[in-house]
Amino acid sequence: MKFMRLNRSLLVMAAAMLTITACKRGHDNPGSEYAPNMYEPVGYEPYKQVDGFKTPYNRYGTALWLPVKGTVSRRNYNTTFGEGDSTVRNLMIYNIPSDSIEIAERTLVNPIPLNEKTLAEGKEYYTRFCQHCHGETGKGDGLVGAQYKGVPNYASMSGMKEGHIFHVITYGRNRMWPHGSQITPEDRWKIVHYVQKLQNGG
Repeated sequence: MKFMRLNRSLLVMAAAMLTITACKRGHDNPGSEYAPNMYEPVGYEPYKQVDGFKTPYNRYGTALWLPVKGTVSRRNYNTTFGEGDSTVRNLMIYNIPSDSIEIAERTLVNPIPLNEKTLAEGKEYYTRFCQHCHGETGKGDGLVGAQYKGVPNYASMSGMKEGHIFHVITYGRNRMWPHGSQITPEDRWKIVHYVQKLQNGG
């Protein structure tokens, strides 16, 4: 019994001593950190490598590589069309804000020449990106369009200007979602050609 009381007394004294010594006047010392990475995270630079881990395959020693050509859509589109002396080079950057459809309608002109090749390509992209809502002939009777309701019939919109169509493909409108991140400007303009053909009953 005496030993048990002594042990309890010693435990109480030890706890009191720990409590007293743990309290300090200054608050600058955070005490022991059991997971320092939680408080002091290491900022990793993706374009740098830690010594000893540099890759020998990249001249800069970094692990990041440019993506495989054609796998990532990029914003600095350099477009070339035509042949010989009639070759046209165009940097297609679209900076008209999404809420300025009137400006696009008034100022934009399709830079892609209208011919059988561009119409065929426009039809291919239309089939891939647009037909499920707008239908094969542009009547708004695609399988998804039947569920969405309110998809327009192109035949009733024959006066729609090319800038308007391009802007809507880029940013979307009403229930139509934007496609600017999926389709390059050049391909959007080809779709515009094909949409105008459908508008005219083609």
